[in-house]
Amino acid sequence: MDGEIDADELRSKLDEETVRVVDIRSPGAFERGHIPESENVPFPSLVDEVERFEGDDEVVTVCPKGKSSVQAARLIASYEGFDGDVVSFAPGLNGWDGPLERAEDEETPADTAAADRDSDEGPAAPF
Repeated sequence: MDGEIDADELRSKLDEETVRVVDIRSPGAFERGHIPESENVPFPSLVDEVERFEGDDEVVTVCPKGKSSVQAARLIASYEGFDGDVVSFAPGLNGWDGPLERAEDEETPADTAAADRDSDEGPAAPF
């Protein structure tokens, strides 16, 4: 694992389109709100999906509070087929002050974004 980044660094990387953002929360939590351009790979599925990141230059893992994403980043970094950089989004989704994307079929008022961030504890690390 190559460390952690903050919201400003992540926003810059998203603007430059130089990063793959992996949200490790449950599909339901992801649909309720996620960082734009992120993809959902729930933590329990990560071991089976880690080969998806082969060839990526940089991966940022995201969870609600920045704890489980550290474990996810370590898991990706330990995969032999991955030789890019992997970092954890330190503040977690709770620390993201930018807009959230939501599932197309579900409309949630913008003023509930903070409640959504706080309502998802995320997965417990399996190790």
